[in-house]
Amino acid sequence: MNVVSKIKKNIKVASISSAVLLGTVTLLSACSAGNDAASAIDTVLADKARGESAVRDQYRHPKQTLEFFGLTPETSVVEIWPGGGWYTKVINPAVKEKGKYIAAHFPTFEGGSAFYERSFNSFKEKVATDPLYQGAEISQFHPTKLLDFAPENSVDMVLTFRNVHNWYIGGEDAAVESAFAGFYKALKKGGVLGVVEHRMPESLDQVENKRSGYMKQSYVIAAAEKAGFKLVATSEINANAKDTAQHPKGVWTLPPSLRLGDEDKAKYVAIGESDRMTLKFVK
Repeated sequence: MNVVSKIKKNIKVASISSAVLLGTVTLLSACSAGNDAASAIDTVLADKARGESAVRDQYRHPKQTLEFFGLTPETSVVEIWPGGGWYTKVINPAVKEKGKYIAAHFPTFEGGSAFYERSFNSFKEKVATDPLYQGAEISQFHPTKLLDFAPENSVDMVLTFRNVHNWYIGGEDAAVESAFAGFYKALKKGGVLGVVEHRMPESLDQVENKRSGYMKQSYVIAAAEKAGFKLVATSEINANAKDTAQHPKGVWTLPPSLRLGDEDKAKYVAIGESDRMTLKFVK
């Protein structure tokens, strides 16, 4: 073998070794990030300060859900309409040191809902006094009137839990499509939109069951794709085969609302919380 051939061979071997090393480092880094995320979520879920919120973990599967969406301690995340903050108490502590949590809460503009205003003010008080909420940033969101809940192209993740039906009930297709367009605008390129929603069987009519609190999975996917998102994964983490989605008071017939009171209470408690779709989209 001449000198030139030997040099070429050595270069090729070195290149292959470098590629293998780089791949190993990348894999180890990904595993480390995954372990860090799982550890952060585990720590939060084990915190006794969560109180009675932990009882609902069996229905909401927060660890599996947040890992499915890809949450890490470095994630900048917006939660749309966090309400009382059930998920705030999980997400905010997990990201506040290295990432960011923004609560895009109910709107309080003049002439708006008194309920929204009370809920918003209650949430602000929790941020000021409860360690699990401290450090959270607060903005406001309305599906058609307040869409600048975060700067354009600024966040890694937007999450919304059981809210799409509210926008559909209040404003039908236009409100849902406007909301998803707002999410798309706030996310960075490659950012994740995570949606959990009460799931209506595809055999039922969405319009006829508008006020049931359930949405067809195909409808939600179509609305997100219309805004420019790509569906990258679905999960049955939050599925419940016992739920038919056909109840006298809609989804609120089931726990935790139990709108019928003691009427058939045992039956609905046995069903548990609703059947839910879990969808992951990317910008």
